[in-house]
Amino acid sequence: MTTLASPASPWDVGTGFSHIYSGKVRDLYRSDTGALLVVASDRISAYDFILPTLIPDKGKILTQISNWWFAQLADIVPNHLLPDPVPLGVRGRAVLTQELEMYPVECVVRGYLTGSGLRDYQESGSVCGITLQPGLVQSDRLPEAIFTPATKAAVGDHDENVDFEHVAGVVGEEPAGELRALSRALYRRGEELARERGIILADTKFEFGRSAQHDYVLADEVLTPDSSRFWPAADWQPGRIQQSFDKQYVRDWLTSAESGWDRSSGIAPPPLPEAVVAATRAKYVEAYELLTGQPW
Repeated sequence: MTTLASPASPWDVGTGFSHIYSGKVRDLYRSDTGALLVVASDRISAYDFILPTLIPDKGKILTQISNWWFAQLADIVPNHLLPDPVPLGVRGRAVLTQELEMYPVECVVRGYLTGSGLRDYQESGSVCGITLQPGLVQSDRLPEAIFTPATKAAVGDHDENVDFEHVAGVVGEEPAGELRALSRALYRRGEELARERGIILADTKFEFGRSAQHDYVLADEVLTPDSSRFWPAADWQPGRIQQSFDKQYVRDWLTSAESGWDRSSGIAPPPLPEAVVAATRAKYVEAYELLTGQPW
């Protein structure tokens, strides 16, 4: 699958910015001063396709959840945000950031057993080289959060789970250890704050870069429903798949008979019904309100 990059700017960002890239969800610009403007669209992706239907306010919600988390985590590690105001046309859904030299690894932390971690455990009894106790089931809470990194895949490809030794071989032993320690510290803070608000942070991924001032800078989005699995704490029950604060309504509809879509066909999915769009937007709003304590 190709990116959406084009010479034309998808947003009205005014003068002083050049459109350089568009991904599944975000559009990236470089300012005349060298800063990056990251704009979160209302696009939504599923099963490696960018869907033809937008989710209203999704980009604004994710941006503002990330910004809230950056403030909660700032004492653990610096982040990429710059204080300068963003252009009026994208205010609320965009951030101005430093350009970093990114570490080529997805820093995934898991506190619960689900997703690809569960599949690896069922096959080998371990996740990313970490042996776990026998007898664990879907959605079980792990004795302690584990660092389960992944490679950064090209757009349209899947990230691949790797072990710590692989990361050390790519970035060096000391940086790998620091990325692991920072990721686990960030997860612990996020898990604690989310749990206080009735939400389980099952797993998440962080991305880090290096700047002229700091060897480790937290970047990209952080602890949003698109980069994390959030579950309602009151409904958590090991042994089954949990409801989540993300695009679950979209995935469920796409794989239902109602959609008429064959996931294996290679054909792009059909437009989403209004009811699925509304339910998905409501989940993102609910996550924002529960986490931040502010009304949307």
